[in-house]
Amino acid sequence: MTIIRAKAPLRISFAGGGTDVSPYPEEKGGAVLNCTISRYAYSTLEAAPPEDGSVSVTSLDYNLSVNYAKPEDLVYNGELDLVKAAVNVLRPRKDRDCESLRLFLHSDAPVGTGLGSSSTMAVALVGVFQRYLRESWTAYEVAELAYQIERQELGVRGGRQDMYAAAFGGFNFMEFEARRTIVSPLKIAPEVANELAYRLLLCYTGTIHNSNDIIQRQQANYTQKAASTVQALDATKALAIEMKNELLRGNIDAMGRLLDEGWQLKKQFTDGISNPQIDAFYERARAAGALGGKLVGSGGGGYILLFCDVARRAEVAKSVQASGGVVTDFSFESAGLQTWALR
Repeated sequence: MTIIRAKAPLRISFAGGGTDVSPYPEEKGGAVLNCTISRYAYSTLEAAPPEDGSVSVTSLDYNLSVNYAKPEDLVYNGELDLVKAAVNVLRPRKDRDCESLRLFLHSDAPVGTGLGSSSTMAVALVGVFQRYLRESWTAYEVAELAYQIERQELGVRGGRQDMYAAAFGGFNFMEFEARRTIVSPLKIAPEVANELAYRLLLCYTGTIHNSNDIIQRQQANYTQKAASTVQALDATKALAIEMKNELLRGNIDAMGRLLDEGWQLKKQFTDGISNPQIDAFYERARAAGALGGKLVGSGGGGYILLFCDVARRAEVAKSVQASGGVVTDFSFESAGLQTWALR
């Protein structure tokens, strides 16, 4: 029996998030700056007799173990739907009888916290199937398959940056167009990356969010050409380009200002991106010495990224704890999806 494992890194988005959500990129082109961190989604696949096509799934995150005796059982009902969609999209169906599959999953961050955990898990699932099927998919193809699984097969709303970040890894500037995506890896000097990591605090606010509802409202606002939404998205794309340029120049101090500008713009996409609790959390951190920050997902809760003056970093951390948040240790991860096999 062969055991196949994969891990894909979670990401933090610095700027441009939201411009990768259709139909904006198809009409105007989106741009996102992000990087991956040392927190991961893990997937394990075991293929073994009997050849009855059954699928068993164990999820540590949901403390759930389920067996699906036949392919017809893989219906979408809110229970482990991402795994079902991956199997439905990726497993060959030419023969009704095929090896039974056992899948084991867990993630370093819960769904709904803004680190792209569900999309990253989709990439990890593509990774184990790629190895199982002996396919030579590129990182672009892996990301698009994960997009197909989550966005098209399941109909979960969102953009493309999470899948591409997990597939490629590292610091990337991503451009999203109607017919193509361009990922440009950024060569950040080690001293710049180290200083940036030292100046950042990644903090769990203690809340989760429903990104599907927020993104649905954002899409509706943009489709209706609401001036505030369109202008905020346009400015967000321009800000992503500016932040990328400042980062490549090693101008770390600009990051705080630009993160704050991006957060103020993001709140104009639609309602529900922030709330009184998040606003109070952010303002308390700013008063303690944070120069800027933003929620790292679509909004409403989850993780917030804060940029600090070195001398006041400890005070900012204390303010996070006083607000009920938790500072999360992390480092930057340069590798994207990784797979390996055990016999």
